[in-house]
Amino acid sequence: MPDPAILRPADLPSNDRGGGARTTPLVTRRCGSTSLINGITAFDPGAAIALHLHNCEESVMVIEGQAVVEIDGIRHHLDTHDTTWVPANVPHRFLNETDRPMKIFWTYATVDATRTMIATGETRSIDAEHGHARA
Repeated sequence: MPDPAILRPADLPSNDRGGGARTTPLVTRRCGSTSLINGITAFDPGAAIALHLHNCEESVMVIEGQAVVEIDGIRHHLDTHDTTWVPANVPHRFLNETDRPMKIFWTYATVDATRTMIATGETRSIDAEHGHARA
């Protein structure tokens, strides 16, 4: 059985997602998780993540600022603490259309989560994205 972990986002490396978005992985295989992964993605003003889908359920909570989420072509405005649940294989994306920073806390229902980009069809494991994290 793995040991419990205390994770401090300020002390962990982040992955530059490009376009003003940065992801900090939290609970992953690295700390011993066998059934879920989560983390925080920070968005600069105007930043957005491209339309994509996952092979599993995803839940996201806005933890700072305001966001727009587009789920299956429908846009929704979110305030701090609003939470989404997106089933597997449903296209979605998050956008920061404000002039202030925005952060989301996300959870995937499996350590084997993947992201498929709608524009290119490219599929990558979330773990592979985290392999690019920088301090």
